[in-house]
Amino acid sequence: MKIAVCLKQVPARDTQPRVNESKTWLREQDATFELNEPDAYALEEGFQLRERHGGEVVVCSAGPARVAQALREALARGADRAIHVEDDSLASADAFAVADALAAAIEGERFDLVLTGLQSDDQGFAQTGVVLAERLGIPHATIIMEVAVQGDRVRVKRELEGGWFQWVEMPLPALLTIQSGINQLRYATLKGIIAAKKKEIRKVTPAAVASRQRIVRLRAPEKTKQTQIIPGPAADAAKELVRRLRDEARAIE
Repeated sequence: MKIAVCLKQVPARDTQPRVNESKTWLREQDATFELNEPDAYALEEGFQLRERHGGEVVVCSAGPARVAQALREALARGADRAIHVEDDSLASADAFAVADALAAAIEGERFDLVLTGLQSDDQGFAQTGVVLAERLGIPHATIIMEVAVQGDRVRVKRELEGGWFQWVEMPLPALLTIQSGINQLRYATLKGIIAAKKKEIRKVTPAAVASRQRIVRLRAPEKTKQTQIIPGPAADAAKELVRRLRDEARAIE
């Protein structure tokens, strides 16, 4: 079974974000980067499917040169090889641009299954996998909690709202976006780290990157506190609180 796992490198969670001079993205020189955690669950699911059905796991990522670090980490965990769509403008590109770049790089590989994390920890679109499936012309399902490959078909368990689940069956090839927590992550061993140095990372230069979304301005959240005390008897204060929530804050109807 030939499995592609699409990964993203994102700012580390303990990074104190600082915006660049144009106020449109982070100052990357001040940030540290790591493998997107939701994608790590997709990677582990790929490993488990390979263990059950054989084949190979190929990790794919789109971004600047630094993304090679995330690909090396995935190779050290057990991926067989990697594809790096390298372009600096992909660091802050939208889901359409990233999906287009990945689709052009992997469509000739004829993967049986393409896995992605549910969303990225930085932009959180949760759309890259869906758009990628459309670009590849294959069926897809999102928020996957369980995967069972049966011959030339795959049966998956989707997480819905309110504690409900849905079982969906579709033909292969297909694309799945994996929910975090679906499995127990494995980490790189010393043997894996050494082996990763000899594994292939194929670099691909994308066509012109054209994002449909434009970031106008970024700013860090400002901490504010506005406490209001409503005086008077409890019954009157409660009525006033309800009025303010309804008429001023628009929090209730």
